[in-house]
Amino acid sequence: MSDAIDPAARAAIDPAAAWAAFEARDRAADGRFVVAVRTTGIYCKPSCPARHPRRENVSFHAGPAEALAAGYRACLRCRPDELGRDRTAVADAIALLETADEAPSLDQLAARVGYAPHHFHRLFKRATGITPAAYARARKAHRAAAALADGASVTEAIYDSGYSAPSRFYEHAAPRLGMSPSAWSRGGAGVTIRWTIASTSLGPLLIAATDRGICRLAFEEDGANLRACFPAAELIAGGEALSDLAARVIAAVESPDRNHDLPLDVRGTAFQEAIWQALRTIPPGETRSYAQLAALAGRPGAVRAAGTACGANHVPVLIPCHRVTKSDGTIGGYAHGPERKQTLLERERKR
Repeated sequence: MSDAIDPAARAAIDPAAAWAAFEARDRAADGRFVVAVRTTGIYCKPSCPARHPRRENVSFHAGPAEALAAGYRACLRCRPDELGRDRTAVADAIALLETADEAPSLDQLAARVGYAPHHFHRLFKRATGITPAAYARARKAHRAAAALADGASVTEAIYDSGYSAPSRFYEHAAPRLGMSPSAWSRGGAGVTIRWTIASTSLGPLLIAATDRGICRLAFEEDGANLRACFPAAELIAGGEALSDLAARVIAAVESPDRNHDLPLDVRGTAFQEAIWQALRTIPPGETRSYAQLAALAGRPGAVRAAGTACGANHVPVLIPCHRVTKSDGTIGGYAHGPERKQTLLERERKR
């Protein structure tokens, strides 16, 4: 049995917050603590689907070892002792995908970590937000992008990254780059980015988009900042083509709790994209710690890297990095200022 618990959770458990997570069957709380029930003598994960006991019959413990020491036994329905094994399996699978020259099949990957394929597929997607196959494609595409950025020819990048043929690269990687591979290798030359600065209640907001979608949102930035981000692209200020998109972005800032379904043209490493996907699973008005976010992305030990991935987010609000706080519940840092972060959260909670 592995008692894989966030160290911050060991320090202190807020009973009110823990009970709220238990009532909501919040999967994000799994691993932060276990719930012990005096009337049955068992302990459960916070997301346990069983009928909830009365509050006065519940206590919270940092992990299975602590609950066992207090005389409780594991729930046979939610199997809280397997949480550490699940996380280890996902982390091991990610390590295999990161280092393998040729991505293993789902059957091979599941066998390596000791799970049935269909069960591990669900487990991996729940932990990272994407399937093992999608993760492998993201890693391959990232290797190709890195090779192109380092000056490799398109042909060299295709085969050095593990693609069996150019057709496979153009099917999977080229769309993820947000531009043609040759343009990528020239630092974005030939790509057109339209931009404008919109007035919002949180201050002036730079909005920039390619033909594929929004590539950058930033408060208190201008065309010079955009040029620094995309030095080889053609930048076009204003224009009717951007007016409708800008109006929808402003609406997202004013009502961040709603699903605005705006097109995005952003790219990052496989880990960054897993973090960004995990961010979009956090319900409006709720927050997660950096440790929880790393766990959601399948990398529970990569807490600092999760924070770095949040900082690399080019489209705040739409990819809601404002929903991540420090482990002690305080607001923490934000590239666009803690006051804006607090305001966005308050707007979501009021609704």
